[in-house]
Amino acid sequence: MKIKRFVGGTLESNCYIIRTTNGGSCFIIDPGYEPQRIADFVKKEGLEPAGILLTHHHHDHVGAAARVSDMLECPVMIHETDAYYYKGRIDRQLRDGDELNLDGEILRVIHTPGHTAGSVCFLSEKSKVVFSGDTIFDTDLGRTDLEDGSPAEMIRSCRDVINLWSNEYTVYPGHDTHATMKQIRVYNQEFLACLEVR
Repeated sequence: MKIKRFVGGTLESNCYIIRTTNGGSCFIIDPGYEPQRIADFVKKEGLEPAGILLTHHHHDHVGAAARVSDMLECPVMIHETDAYYYKGRIDRQLRDGDELNLDGEILRVIHTPGHTAGSVCFLSEKSKVVFSGDTIFDTDLGRTDLEDGSPAEMIRSCRDVINLWSNEYTVYPGHDTHATMKQIRVYNQEFLACLEVR
């Protein structure tokens, strides 16, 4: 998988454009800012946008989604729970276990509530990568004290979902840099603390 990262806004949010081949299909994950820059890259690379994937409804991850969708004529997808909070057009409401095809490579939708009620991660078993939004980072977790966040749900997501990912997986978060699960299991004390809660 080829991954292009754009960092935008005062919160330095990550937007990812992912593809498997040159000139093939792509998904745009969490376009929060700079829609023109994103659209220009897609067009320059000769890519066919298969959709905009939103990990959760917060503005720094969805702020440019509607504009990018209009410019590139591609659908917007978000988990059905976070669809309630997102104010833009939604073309597909996602559910846990849904599969999205990227030129033969499958991205699986994994519901990981905690940061928001409808937070999701997008996982590729083939490439051993996960796009985690604001659920988990290299050294901490997403905050759970906002409108529809939940500390209890975050604990369950870490313990029952994320902890099942093998050390070989690389996590690409909504802010900051990527890290392997092996690194996260060493340095992310918030994640490790969740695993101790029963």
